[in-house]
Amino acid sequence: MATSKSADIFIVGGGPAGLSAALTLARHHYSIVFFDSGSYRNASATRLNLVPGWENKAPEDFRKTSREEISRYDNIEFRDREITYIVKTREGRFLLMDSLYIMWSGRKIILATGSADVFPNINGYEELWAVSIFANLFYQNVEEGGKDRTSGVLAVDLCADPAIAVRLSENAAQYTSSVTIYTNGQEELGQQIEAASGDGNKYNVDARPIKCIRKSRTGPEVIIYFEDGSKTPEAFLVHTPTTQLKGTLAGQIDLELTPEGEIKAEAPFYQTSMKGVFAAGDCVTPHKTTAGAMSSGCSAALAVAMQLQAEDAGHDSIV
Repeated sequence: MATSKSADIFIVGGGPAGLSAALTLARHHYSIVFFDSGSYRNASATRLNLVPGWENKAPEDFRKTSREEISRYDNIEFRDREITYIVKTREGRFLLMDSLYIMWSGRKIILATGSADVFPNINGYEELWAVSIFANLFYQNVEEGGKDRTSGVLAVDLCADPAIAVRLSENAAQYTSSVTIYTNGQEELGQQIEAASGDGNKYNVDARPIKCIRKSRTGPEVIIYFEDGSKTPEAFLVHTPTTQLKGTLAGQIDLELTPEGEIKAEAPFYQTSMKGVFAAGDCVTPHKTTAGAMSSGCSAALAVAMQLQAEDAGHDSIV
């Protein structure tokens, strides 16, 4: 298949990491193509948090405004499509194919493809994710409801660990009067959590199997329905779902992964195990934060520029 288009740099991923990389590189005289599949991990979120100037504003507005600002540079073009294929040639260039079957040839790549949540097998969980179930309360506005409420922690899957469950409970306790840890039928885990809570055991533990989770019809609470027919309301639930890399691009070029399953690309350069391929954002870390994604996107972009400048000058790069 013949290559039809080319550029110096490809940025794959339209979230905060990719946008930060694009803004950083747009100030350099390299041609850049930015690919955005339109799939975002925070698609269900209504408010952006912990980004100065964008607190409580819509994520889609952040993306829209960012692209408008970057678009004033004439060396970058946006393509709203997915990259489905990637390969490195013997000459050291990269070939990409997008979802419209157009082939692209370039010198460097920044993968900012993000990650995807893997939700636990609890009826109703997915519908309430980012609505009444939160992974990180630093990102939410749970303080607005006052502390005279109760909350819960789902100790399942990734959070079925006494230390993690207690840590999440400590966070939830900052916003509510009491916290219950739900183990969904895992009685032994409940005993381990009680032991890990230490003296005082200030967190309740409920090991009853969960039938489903629903939003309250009359208030903001979430209702946990149990297999025994009983139910319990909570102001909100805390749980960190398992994540996995989004897409297959890292596997197609056999990039090295971390033990947690993210692309191995360490600060400060965020270059992967393949020279010329950099990665940033949620796909390189288990700590998924908007500010962190933006930081790694900027750093990866600077490293790309340094590598290109060194190659163009005919000498080795520190990257």
